[in-house]
Parts: sequence; structure tokens; C-alpha cells
Amino acid sequence: MPTPLALSLGDPAGVGPELIGAAWHARQAQGLAPFMAVGGARLLQAAAATRGIALPVQIITDPAQAADVFPHALPVLGDADGDYTPGAPSRDGALLALASLNHAAALARDGLAGAIVTGPIAKSHLAAVGFAYPGQTECVADACGVAADDAVMMLAGPTLRTVPITVHVALSAVPPMLTSDLILRRAAITAAALERDFGIAAPRLAIAALNPHAGEDGRMGHEDAAIIAPAVERLRAMGIDATGPHPADAMFAPRSRASFDVAICMYHDQALIPLKALDFDNGVNTTLGLPVIRTSPDHGTAFAIAGRGLADPGATIAAIRMAGQCAARRAAQKANA
Repeated sequence: MPTPLALSLGDPAGVGPELIGAAWHARQAQGLAPFMAVGGARLLQAAAATRGIALPVQIITDPAQAADVFPHALPVLGDADGDYTPGAPSRDGALLALASLNHAAALARDGLAGAIVTGPIAKSHLAAVGFAYPGQTECVADACGVAADDAVMMLAGPTLRTVPITVHVALSAVPPMLTSDLILRRAAITAAALERDFGIAAPRLAIAALNPHAGEDGRMGHEDAAIIAPAVERLRAMGIDATGPHPADAMFAPRSRASFDVAICMYHDQALIPLKALDFDNGVNTTLGLPVIRTSPDHGTAFAIAGRGLADPGATIAAIRMAGQCAARRAAQKANA
């Protein structure tokens, strides 16, 4: 039987719990790999009910039980639970979200789960109960003993993949943070992960410029010629199919997108705006460079619509599907080693 995926709840006042129920309800139609929720059995049932889903759940004590339970009920590991208060986040809810995240990450790290799929969190609420990370990417990386700079966030949808070199920082802080070494390291991690986990034999990387018109020979900034172009040359010298720096205003047009497998972008919005414009309801946030597979729907808690049956489950289903596919590739590689 396949090793089940572990799903963390996310903030229980957000849309995460109801979308887990919706994903399990659609498991056969969507061909999803077996998964288990980490905690929240009663909460998950209440959340699913707001969508008109009578969700059968079964509490399990061992992850190995999940695959047998999955066809007829949602397996829920452990008895940690809480009240369902959609749209009204609380300290208790944040504590449950943090416990679920930490437990799910440990399961994947210890080989008891094939991958971790993290539900959307409210970082400010988690920070109030001791969460010391910029986001879940860094938290899962730390659980695996991986340095934050070596945990690369990739956003992936049906039509586009993007990687931001800098992530949750102010735009004014981006230029001082950019170095050729940082771009080289994160782009190389991305290329290796696309080959290992996504089955792309020779990934094509398009490297975005930082400034308009790629700096226009220094008239609009020096970073493209002084920092980004040398990184591209070093990537090519390593045998990686990298091009750029490309003016970012043109590289996401349909004809341009067909020429690369991933866009390496210099800052958060440069990567996320095109991804969300094209693939919002099916966008997946996945962390590259880890010994485990981690994905997440590329949207937030959506407190304003939680419990109203309005949230689209597409991104959660896509995150589960991607985690299952990547886990299957790693399992096959291990078996063939």
C-alpha cells in the first residue's frame, strides 16, 4: 500500500478544514492518493457540513492504518481537536494549527507519511502562540534540518511554474539581498527538483530581470548586468539550460511561456502575480530542496468566506495530487536504486 500523505489543518477558522473534506469527497473522481488529516476529527466534520457534505471520519492511531481507512472514511491521526468557528480565529485554533503542522512535518521527516500538504495559516495568529518563522516553508525546512536559503518556494499551476528568489521581504529590501550566489543556488535546487520530483529530464529555466527592460544597459539599474547575468552564465557552465535576464513584462506571454519550464523571479510579486492571474484556483505552493515533499494550496485562510461553501477546492485538490505524484516518483526512484 502507498505511504499516505499527511494533511495539516491550517487555521481551523479558515477554509482549510472544509476543503480537506471536499477533497476527500472528490477523491475517486480526482484520482487522489490516500491521505490522512492530522487532528481535528470533529472540526472537520462540522466544516464539511457547511458544504453539504456528510463526512465520515475515523480516528487512527498509526499512519499505517490510513490507506485501509481512506476508501470509506477520512482517516484522522490523533485525537487533538477544537471547536469550529469559521471566520473567527482564536488562540486555541492557532495552537491546534501549529500542533497539526508540527506533527505532519515530523511524520514526513520520519518516513511515516509520503508527503506533507499544509493547510493555509494566519501567520500573525501563529506568531502569537510561538511560531517564529516567516512562513510554513521555513518551518518545514527547519524540521528537516535544512537551511532556510536552501528551501526554495515554487508556485505551480497548469500553465506556469514560478520561483521567487526573495520571498517575504519589503520591495525596498530586494536589491541588497540579491547576489549571484543566491540566484545560482536557488536556481540549481529548482533544476534538480524538477528533474527528480517532476520528471523533467532537462529543465529549462528562464531568469527574470529585476529592472524594467532588463536595466537597459544600466540606465534603469545595474543589478541585471552585474548580478543576474553572471548567475545565468554560471548556471550554463554547470550544464543547466538557463536563459536571461529576461524583461519580466514580456516573459509571461503565451509564446514566451512555451519556451521554459520554470520562471526564476527576483521577488515575491514578480512570481506570484502571473501565477495567480493564470492559475489562481489551481495554484500549488511547493517547497523544493527538502528531503520530504511539501505542497500547499496557493491561497490564504479566506476567513471572510469560511463556512459559507464558497471556497473553491481546486487548489487543495491540486496540492494533494501534486504531492502524490511527486511521492510516487521518489518511491519509484528508491525502488530502482
